[in-house]
Amino acid sequence: QVQLAESGGGLQQAGGSLRLSCAASETFFGINGMGWYRQAPGKQRELVATVTRDGSTNYTDSVKGRFTISRDNAKNMVYLQMNSLKPEDTAVYYCTVDNYLGTSYWGQGTQVTVSS
Repeated sequence: QVQLAESGGGLQQAGGSLRLSCAASETFFGINGMGWYRQAPGKQRELVATVTRDGSTNYTDSVKGRFTISRDNAKNMVYLQMNSLKPEDTAVYYCTVDNYLGTSYWGQGTQVTVSS
């Protein structure tokens, strides 16, 4: 079982920045992929960004050029730097990790609110 602890959410004005962090507990089977999803009110949860263990990244089109995902394998941490925030970025952001068995784990979520 992997425990995830997210931090860094909050209220920010449009055009501002926030940095989300997620700490994953140690796991016997190792951590493979890490990523962030978000869910806005009344909408389905959607992929924001993912990063593989070797650093390959993937972003949803709406955040490309504004958000940057990174990870620290030694600390089992994943980060999401969010710049040029827009009101439509308002959502609960969830950290997720996969172990090498393909099992996915999710954090509790952190609220990001962007005011116009």
